[in-house]
Amino acid sequence: MPADIPRTQPRRRDHSALQLPCGTCSRWFKTSAGRTKHRISAHPVMPVPPQDNHRESLEPDPRDYERDFDADGYQGDMDEHLRQQSPHADIDTEFFGRGDQLYRNYHTSLNGRPCDVNGVYLPPGAPPPPPENLATDDWTPFRNRTEFETAEFLYKHNQMPAGQIDQLLDLWASTLAKHNDNPPFADHRDLYHRPIQVRNIGDVPWQRFTVAYDGERLADEDKPWMDDEYEVWFRDPREVARNMLANSTYADEIDYCPYREYSTEGNKRQWKDFMSGDWVWDQADEIAKDPSTLGSTFVPVILGSDKTTVSVGTGNNEYYPLYASIGNIHNNVRRAHRDGVAIIGFLAMPKTTQEHAEEPSFRRFRRQLFHSSLSKILDPLKPGMTTPEVTRFGDGHYRHVIYGLGPYIADYEEQVLLACIVRNWCPKCVANREDLDEDALPRSHKFTEALVEEADSGDLWEDFGIVVQLVPFTNDFPRADIYQMISPDILHQLIKGAFKDHLMTWVEKYLCQTHNKQKAQKIMDDIDRRIAAVASFSGLRRFPQGRGFKQWTGDDSKALMKVYLPAIEGHVPQDVVRAFRALLDFCYLVRRNIITEDSLLQIEDALSRFHHYREIFRTTDVVLHFSLPRQHSLIHYARNIRLFAAPNGLCSSITENKHIKAVKEPWRRSSRFNALGQILLTNQRLDKLSALRVDFTRWGMLTGTCLSAANVLVPAQINQVDEDGGAAALAATATTAAAATATAATTTAAAAAATTAAAATAADMHVPAPGKARAQTVPALTDELHIPHLPDLLRRFLFQQLHPDDPRDPSDVPLAECPLYLGKIVVFNSASSRFYAPSDLSGIGGMRTEHIRSCPSWRGGHSRNDCVFVNTDSNLPGMQGLEVARVCAFFSFQYRGEVYPCAVVHWFDKISDAADEDTGMWVVRPGEGANNTAEHAIIHIDAIYRAAHLIPMYGTEFLPQELKFYHSYDAFRAYYVNKYADHHAFEIAF
Repeated sequence: MPADIPRTQPRRRDHSALQLPCGTCSRWFKTSAGRTKHRISAHPVMPVPPQDNHRESLEPDPRDYERDFDADGYQGDMDEHLRQQSPHADIDTEFFGRGDQLYRNYHTSLNGRPCDVNGVYLPPGAPPPPPENLATDDWTPFRNRTEFETAEFLYKHNQMPAGQIDQLLDLWASTLAKHNDNPPFADHRDLYHRPIQVRNIGDVPWQRFTVAYDGERLADEDKPWMDDEYEVWFRDPREVARNMLANSTYADEIDYCPYREYSTEGNKRQWKDFMSGDWVWDQADEIAKDPSTLGSTFVPVILGSDKTTVSVGTGNNEYYPLYASIGNIHNNVRRAHRDGVAIIGFLAMPKTTQEHAEEPSFRRFRRQLFHSSLSKILDPLKPGMTTPEVTRFGDGHYRHVIYGLGPYIADYEEQVLLACIVRNWCPKCVANREDLDEDALPRSHKFTEALVEEADSGDLWEDFGIVVQLVPFTNDFPRADIYQMISPDILHQLIKGAFKDHLMTWVEKYLCQTHNKQKAQKIMDDIDRRIAAVASFSGLRRFPQGRGFKQWTGDDSKALMKVYLPAIEGHVPQDVVRAFRALLDFCYLVRRNIITEDSLLQIEDALSRFHHYREIFRTTDVVLHFSLPRQHSLIHYARNIRLFAAPNGLCSSITENKHIKAVKEPWRRSSRFNALGQILLTNQRLDKLSALRVDFTRWGMLTGTCLSAANVLVPAQINQVDEDGGAAALAATATTAAAATATAATTTAAAAAATTAAAATAADMHVPAPGKARAQTVPALTDELHIPHLPDLLRRFLFQQLHPDDPRDPSDVPLAECPLYLGKIVVFNSASSRFYAPSDLSGIGGMRTEHIRSCPSWRGGHSRNDCVFVNTDSNLPGMQGLEVARVCAFFSFQYRGEVYPCAVVHWFDKISDAADEDTGMWVVRPGEGANNTAEHAIIHIDAIYRAAHLIPMYGTEFLPQELKFYHSYDAFRAYYVNKYADHHAFEIAF
């Protein structure tokens, strides 16, 4: 560029300091349009809708829950009657829930009575002691809120490397130099050391001990592993548990005493959170035999361990973390990783030369080292297991607590190690490994001790799978029985075990045995094409290449479970399909958030069907026997549910996910040299930042956002920004009349959708992206959708809305009596629905939001028109009261001052009055009207329950190579209603 030509820059937006509060929840927004959209979706006006029978009657109604959730999934204020409060000392039964549909019997001896700091019990209803009188501007060890939130963002959320932090601070300093000011931190060292300066908040320092072999040696024995010392790092589990109990964010999601939960209708029991199980109740009965423990809170310490590899490519770095949680917090808190699971140790992994690696003495030493290390780490808990100690809880009260060792989360290899048994034996019962499904007594500490006294080690090894030379760590603690403590493991026993490693592998073996190699490969390729051809669905992982990938994760297996059954039908015998169906039913039932007595009967029925239909694999010589420990574990689930309540709160997926935050991410930010020390320091800093956030929140110092708090200090500036920013925001939302109309329509649509009888607690429509022009009149929409009779459908829809009590079917009403509307409409590309689905990935309150798409171009490519469940009769159960339709378009219009949010749908007809007996799924086909034309209708958005997923009935034909997943809903004559799409669909599409 010539030097005499001046350089110019386009006008750029300045940063806006505008911060607008929601007014209902703690969210803040930068534009009024953003706040309006949030209020519409998160805080709709909620009239009381009719009773919904499509949701399990024993689960809380979603309307009983606060409807606003922040970005972290944390639920705001709950309705008062749903809060889990400590029961009064003189009350052992309490009704709760919507309409008092449930009641709880609380344990009367260990009932969590509040006391003062000296342990003196308070009278019923006494308030907690006042909080500490701390200055609300004391951000120690930080100077202000900006410093704290900057440190939290850079270190915890962004995980920015040290060099990049220094670079960012230098850039920040360059903008402040003209103001003679400095950035929050001098450099990365200054940022790193601020949390460490706090000694009394969240500080559970790391300690270590070393272990060495001290057993007998032969005179000429020179084995390296006998001379080595093994280092174990740990944190005091008692202090970790006390920090969890004192966490104020758990105050409404913690149980202070054991309870048993029943429905008022039929007095049927149900199991949900851990404290509702029989194991806790039995432990409380045993503890209460000591009068000094009466009134205490029983705190079960839940443990979990599992080796993890952080990097295969750089030396196969392995670590052996040990985790702890407490059984008092609710299952959803433990699953959501809101510091409800903490890392308390890194166990040693002895290694030796190949010459000695397989020696029985080394293997016994390695296993006993594990138990001895656990005993040493957990030793600080031991005094509190018999003598109550006073501890502060998150609700502000002090209580006496009694600790105990609770369930242990582990996969099968870890369970063998824990139970001190031989591999291929069951850790829960003494069934012989040659026939695991025979009736057998459960294992117990007393039974094992009796066997050890009566039999020699060889017989115990051969007949009971007991390794006599090993002593489990639980022998050092009161009321601890390792065999009973081993918890069910949905991930490794059901998903990775019975489904992926067993049934899927057996199907391939069956095909190879039944057909020649070329035909078997052709069938497996077709199964892959069928899996790849499944239509898109919210939250459903796609498999473009079928099962053809090398590394399987637990999420891959879970996703494949949702679509695998229809893919194999037609290529395998009927009994194979029914075996898969039985196993899927079992998996989805035990994964429920709430398990009732009726659910237990269904679980036992599914298991019985699975055992019956899996015999086809034995009769066809695919397998010789079913003595597989992980598959055998299914027979123990019903008993484990009664002991520990819903298994989803004790699954190894919890600890595997914790590996990421506690081990893998800290390892990646380390220098790789002596990485363990850096991992320990990173975890300590993260824990302190989390503890500081809890305390700052409890003291009311984190209200609003950092910017909104700063704006309060400069009111003149915020007033100016509010005027300019507010005007800009309004201008942005009113650029065209259509957009303004859309905003108004969206507001009314969402408010009206809140009355959905199908329990979708909110639904709102969204304006299509700029440039994606859609029809703006009824005739234009008629042409766009190629539905010539669309105006007539709209007239009948309007008649139905204006005359809801008219007994006639809308199709029987003469068009002359129906109002005519050909005016403007606003078409939307999607709608969102919020509903209660606690068994699926959802917010802490169990609320889930899903988007239903209906757009001519999805992500710049093919069209996408999702299917939905439409509520036709709330008084009928499951699919009897639901219909399935495919959304052709979402639109809204205004008639006589009323805004009507609607959907143009193409109906699907049910082929029979019951689900298919082989797959357990209902079968539907595209509906046809007169002259074999598609059967369309216009329905109010209130009638839409949620999205539905359909999978084609592939039959025995092979799919063509060119068929793509976006052709799925147009290329087949019949479809399965996929009840395995997610857990909520399983509960309604029966």
